[in-house]
Amino acid sequence: MTRPDADAVLARLAFELPPERIAQTGAEPRDSSRLMVVRERIEHHVFWELPELLQAGDLLVFNESRVIPARVMARKPVVNGHGGGQIEVLLLREEEANVWSAYLKPAKRAGKELWLGQPGGTQHRAEVVGTLPDGARLLRFDHDLKPHLDEIGRLPLPPYIDAGDSDETWRERYQTVYAREPGSVAAPTAGLHFTPELLARLDEAGVERHTLTLHVGAGTFRPITGPVAEHVMHAERYAISGRTAAAINRAKAEGRRVIAVGTTTVRALESSANEDGTVNPGEGDTRIFITPGIPLRVPDLLITNLHLPGSTLLLLVAAFAGEQRIRAAYDAALAGSYRFYSLGDAMLLQKGG
Repeated sequence: MTRPDADAVLARLAFELPPERIAQTGAEPRDSSRLMVVRERIEHHVFWELPELLQAGDLLVFNESRVIPARVMARKPVVNGHGGGQIEVLLLREEEANVWSAYLKPAKRAGKELWLGQPGGTQHRAEVVGTLPDGARLLRFDHDLKPHLDEIGRLPLPPYIDAGDSDETWRERYQTVYAREPGSVAAPTAGLHFTPELLARLDEAGVERHTLTLHVGAGTFRPITGPVAEHVMHAERYAISGRTAAAINRAKAEGRRVIAVGTTTVRALESSANEDGTVNPGEGDTRIFITPGIPLRVPDLLITNLHLPGSTLLLLVAAFAGEQRIRAAYDAALAGSYRFYSLGDAMLLQKGG
């Protein structure tokens, strides 16, 4: 089978989106967002109808990663009356004990030493010890920074959201209700539509639920700006427990459907999958880049939001559902009143060709 030209697919899926269609707030309650069901035909629903759209025995897989307050303000040290300039730090992940990769803004003025923290509060010294190929810096601390992030950091909301000044509101709203493992710098946004009440109704409907972890990196915001073959994916850490892997493999063997909640869940599952669609437990880093023509072996259905044009995620959903279905779905969303991106509406996609 000839693999489709990913650059051509991305060009055919390009679309213009009016700024007012970018959701600035999430639906309230969370499960009142719209849900487009994309199979052989397109149907329009509300997310709280999900239990009626699934079947007893279906298995939902959630990404339980939690967003950390990774956006921290820092200052350069004052030396001989000079310095003290403000630097914005976006912590990406802890590469080794007390060493974090981070984007600095403005990076050219950062120097070799930074002090992180709020004015008047506790300050945390970081030494700039290296630069990564994508321009991120390596910051070395003399202690564990993680226990202090709630005090000194803010949630790193997507750049297309007008966050305002109320970080406290976002600390709850920009998390899934089942988030447990801290480490992401962006929410696995397909999960933002679930409420405790909806999860209970799924249980009552006989839908099985299991979790894995993939810590979402800042690369999720990075558009494809050149040839697809030259796009570099950032490494993201994932972990799949033996219990979750066994449940997925049992469902596959019994002919039951596996439903991934979010593209991050797809990436974790496919990073650990065998050729027959079974899943291996374990953990590691993944740079998997799923484009049309790459077979997806594990999930049968995918719950996802409406993605950016020119993004790796748009290619992923085209690989999953098929280019024609995705084109039809996005045309329907644009013609209708669907809201886009992280806080917008959702789709339930059936795997297609």
